Amino acid sequence: MAESEKPVAADSTPAPEPVAESPTTDPVAGESAGSTLGAGPVPAAARGAGAPGWAERHWRLAHLPVVLGASLALLVLATAVGAVVAGGTGAVGVAAGVGLVTLSYLASTLVLAWADSVHPNLVLPFGLATYVAKFSVIGVALAGVAGSGWAGLRPFGWGVVVGVIAWIGANIWWVSTVHQARIRGMTGG
Repeated sequence: MAESEKPVAADSTPAPEPVAESPTTDPVAGESAGSTLGAGPVPAAARGAGAPGWAERHWRLAHLPVVLGASLALLVLATAVGAVVAGGTGAVGVAAGVGLVTLSYLASTLVLAWADSVHPNLVLPFGLATYVAKFSVIGVALAGVAGSGWAGLRPFGWGVVVGVIAWIGANIWWVSTVHQARIRGMTGG
């Protein structure tokens, strides 16, 4: 606009020109994140794209095949070791421990991915609520099992420990290799 054509505010000073904001590209999703720099999320209706794209939703759960595969492999291996070391009770105990950890982490992952897909500000409250509910149920269940004198309690505890190590280890491996390679490929670095 020419100087004489600029809108004038009530106090006779020229109004600032609007700043054109460009859409950001989410390097993880590989497509437009639907927001503009500094403007926060743009509602789907304003983007004209309807619901978020598949890649935009998929990145939140892309690690699940790897961590679930690692947990399944561990479940088979740990159950066999539990059977050899402590018989049928050991096999059931260790399998229950690995299974409990896997289901617990899977539930948290799904709730957090859903909350993030709705609005990032929901991640903290839903995450905290999920952890409180999860650990309350697990705590009550463990107290009941510990009070029963079940012989599979020690293998169960070992199943929990190795289940946590496997899930977290698979996550670390996925982020440090697969995810980083995807980001480098998308950003050209």
